[in-house]
Amino acid sequence: MGLNPPAMTMNLPLRLVIFDCDGVLIDSEALCDRVVSRDLHAAGWPLSPEECHRLFLGLTFPDIQRAAEKQLGRSLGPDWVSGVIQRVTAVMAEEVEPVAGAREALEATRDMGVPYRVASNSSRGEMAAKFTRTGLADLLKGRIHSAYDLLRLGKRGKPAPDLFLEAATAEGVAPAACLVVEDSLAGVRGAVAAGMPCLGYSPNGNGAQLSAAGALPFTSMFALPDLIRSYLHGTQ
Repeated sequence: MGLNPPAMTMNLPLRLVIFDCDGVLIDSEALCDRVVSRDLHAAGWPLSPEECHRLFLGLTFPDIQRAAEKQLGRSLGPDWVSGVIQRVTAVMAEEVEPVAGAREALEATRDMGVPYRVASNSSRGEMAAKFTRTGLADLLKGRIHSAYDLLRLGKRGKPAPDLFLEAATAEGVAPAACLVVEDSLAGVRGAVAAGMPCLGYSPNGNGAQLSAAGALPFTSMFALPDLIRSYLHGTQ
């Protein structure tokens, strides 16, 4: 069906599930798109939230800044990223909600005895606000990896594999023993580049795109525990 082989099979027993944050655990993407749209309007690039979603889903704010500066032909200044992170974090702390079924998926993974981690292009401050408001912080303490930690070390966020490899290293497992849960093309491409099977959460009809990039699509977070069990027991 055109799937990259890592999406379909595991060559080692499952030892770690790596969850994306935005769009997988946290229903944050529309809120973020709204803030970015407003900021880019003010800078002279009048993109709607929907256009921001299409262009920037899964990217870091430095990536977005580079795209905007290329479009505008000028710098947004050294403080644009920190400013937009501050504004996004404030909105998340007040408005964000969990993805339906996210807590149940985390708890089911825990109850299977499979370690899990979060690997996100969001900053730690953003994730802290999201997980605190949604009540997921208790399940994720000490399990979070942010692309911004890697950027400071000269490494890269998604779609590069660095973030996923960092999570695997922290857990002490081989990349081929990891299963990634993603919803963006950038995330799927990063997982495939890391040599990790990937499930593509696609509740809004982008399953074909995720499949073409190398993920196995699914449409409900409530279905995720059974998918993880199938990998755990070698039936996938």
